[in-house]
Amino acid sequence: MAPLLQEAPDKVRQAAEGTVFPVLFALSISHLLNDTLQSLIPSIYPLVKDTLQLSFSQVGLITLSFQLTASLLQPLVGWYTDRKPMPYSLAIGMGFSLLGLVLLSQAATFPLVLISVALIGMGSAIFHPEASRMARMASGGRHGMAQSLFQVGGNAGSSFGPLLAALIIVPFGQGNVLWFSLGALLAIVILYRLGGWYSLHLPHHKRKSTAATGQMQQEVLSKKKVVYALAILLVLIFSKYFYMTSMHSYFTFFLIQKFGVSVQSSQVYLFLFLFAVAAGTFIGGPVGDRIGRKWVIWISIVGATPFTLLLPYVDLFWTAVLSMCIGVIISSAFSAILVYAQELVPGRIGTISGLFFGFAFGMAGIGSAVLGELADRTSIQYVFELCAFLPLLGMVTWLLPDVERRRILKGR
Repeated sequence: MAPLLQEAPDKVRQAAEGTVFPVLFALSISHLLNDTLQSLIPSIYPLVKDTLQLSFSQVGLITLSFQLTASLLQPLVGWYTDRKPMPYSLAIGMGFSLLGLVLLSQAATFPLVLISVALIGMGSAIFHPEASRMARMASGGRHGMAQSLFQVGGNAGSSFGPLLAALIIVPFGQGNVLWFSLGALLAIVILYRLGGWYSLHLPHHKRKSTAATGQMQQEVLSKKKVVYALAILLVLIFSKYFYMTSMHSYFTFFLIQKFGVSVQSSQVYLFLFLFAVAAGTFIGGPVGDRIGRKWVIWISIVGATPFTLLLPYVDLFWTAVLSMCIGVIISSAFSAILVYAQELVPGRIGTISGLFFGFAFGMAGIGSAVLGELADRTSIQYVFELCAFLPLLGMVTWLLPDVERRRILKGR
């Protein structure tokens, strides 16, 4: 019996030290389902705008309600779970999303729409910090790859949402949102199973994380420089997500007004953009592992600028092409930014993940509200002309410290 008793801990240790692809794929699928559900919110904007007689400002407030709920709670969830991990909280969070979907399918008033999307935001707030920590646990040291694989599921889900909305919700009505509750139920089952894996591997991960934290704290920058670097990363998140929300929330309206396409056709173009975002996310993490995260961040945000500046002035064909180029380039940065930040503050994976996911959600929400108000006062065309300059803020990447080069030189 003794050898058998020793075998299980050995298997747990070996699994924790290698890349656990089944867990990463399950997390990616869960992320796909989670973000498919939340992407339904902007996908049905043209429908609810007409049905409930909403202004662009009210459309922006719907996004703000969802994004603020998610953004304010995520850092708190991450901070708490750094101290007391909760393996089964992921399944509980998806339960909030399920409730929000059911309410959204029946929402006949503007306040009820706000409550519904706030519940979906709560589900996302609980999901992202702990799922990101689990991805790092299963990474086997390939942190960029693991985060990209996790993130690509979310981006794929965000791209499928508009397409599914165009096929199921727009032609047949808001009540058909209820069909997507089946996706939430499937995600709950997957996340419950992942909670079991998390519970089994958590003790070994804690020991390994404590040892790694002590080593990394000697290698990383002073506290003042860490705060400075985190502030620069948050500026980059602001640049990226303010631009992304202009596309995510208002690209369909831009296409409808400028080119006269139908609502369903506009959703297909939004799907193409979001699918390109998913591809860029998948590329960014492994490339960052190979050439350095700072280079990926630099190329990603600044590299999108020529395409964003051209987008408001070209015809429909080139609008589609440029939007896909922008999606691939600008989306490759997030995994690199997140892993860079996690390594700046070792031992605080949940807090940093919650902070950056929450800030991204918050910027998207505030951006949607601000841009909606701006569109009401000016035009959708002007919004896209103005937002085209946001990627230029990526120039501040030059101010980031070369943490990876420092470690390489120290290792020599």
